[in-house]
Amino acid sequence: MPVIEDAKELQGDLIRLRHDLHRNPEIGLHLPRTQEKVLQALDGLPYEITLGKETTSVTAVLRGGKDGAGSAGTQRPAVLLRADMDGLPVQEKTGVEFSSQADGAMHACGHDLHTSMLAGAATLLAEKQHRLQGDVVLMFQPGEEGCDGASYMIREGVLDAAGTRVQAAYGMHVLSSLEPHGTFCTKPGVMLSASDGLEVTVLGAGGHGSAPHAAKDPVTVAAEMVTALQVMVTRQFNMFDPVVLSVGVLHAGTKRNIIPETARIEATVRTFSEASRLRMMDAVPRLLKGIAAAHGVEVHVDYQEEYPLTITNEDETHTAEKVISELFGERRLSRWATPLSGSEDFSRVLAEVPGTFVGLSAVAPGGDPAASPFNHSPYATFDDGVLADGAALYAELATSRLAALAAAA
Repeated sequence: MPVIEDAKELQGDLIRLRHDLHRNPEIGLHLPRTQEKVLQALDGLPYEITLGKETTSVTAVLRGGKDGAGSAGTQRPAVLLRADMDGLPVQEKTGVEFSSQADGAMHACGHDLHTSMLAGAATLLAEKQHRLQGDVVLMFQPGEEGCDGASYMIREGVLDAAGTRVQAAYGMHVLSSLEPHGTFCTKPGVMLSASDGLEVTVLGAGGHGSAPHAAKDPVTVAAEMVTALQVMVTRQFNMFDPVVLSVGVLHAGTKRNIIPETARIEATVRTFSEASRLRMMDAVPRLLKGIAAAHGVEVHVDYQEEYPLTITNEDETHTAEKVISELFGERRLSRWATPLSGSEDFSRVLAEVPGTFVGLSAVAPGGDPAASPFNHSPYATFDDGVLADGAALYAELATSRLAALAAAA
């Protein structure tokens, strides 16, 4: 297919951009150097650029048509392509020659590949601008990793950046394990879990470790809470509508013979239906307050709503599957039978407009996906060989979907 061949010609540029981004990761909503590199990649291309006000986001609009016609406000087909740009607070241990030069920061989730692939798609689409039957919105987003950057961009109008609401939206995410190299993964319906945060502070009364009866020990109460949360998940929720609760922080005390005043628990909660999510919001505080009351201590429970379920549109997922099969062959396509327990703020976009999310395995060619470190690991590596394929898929999704929308108008 011509788009694949065109993308392969960009491979060297995409690798250089990806390595540059990987050496210089930035975290959160403010990524000035990353934004600058994206703008450099778009420089000279016929895009209308809007920079974020609250974040360092980049929105780029390409007007399709022979002369790039199609001013803002006209009712033309429009599709959105999204790439997240931020890294993680992880100390890299991969040993690759382009390893992170930022202490304590790493592109451990492959967002450097996403950004590079979308930059490549920007070039591919610009080259066929005169043949596009509508407009393309490129969404370069900061702050996916726990900062809800998509919400900022939606509030600032990314979905309407072309002058009319986009009619389809596509996101992509590379994987450092799970699937063989080059495999594209999709799933209609619930594809990724919802994610919420739990922060608990148990307030007791400190004292001497030799006389616990003269104190109110928050450590034993916190320990009971951790166990009780796991029991609650297995006994109050249907195993076929799973809930995952993992405690990542359990902290108390300063010395072995001192009973501390407080103990702290932090956990992540993943659910796969809105019903279970709402039940957890009610059940967790009730359980923890009951345990605290039983032991005569106080507890502060902060249940934080984070990312909603990532629910893909069935028709848009079929569209993506068709494009993948036509470009790369059916052997490169895997339809997941069950959702993944990771979470994504692209869910915010999919809650507003029809769209889908596609995984792409960047496991090394011939590598064992079952033994490869998963995303977020300090040892996670992502193969450059998928960059051209990702850019080609982004571009072809936009091109073919615009043609279908124009034909249906």
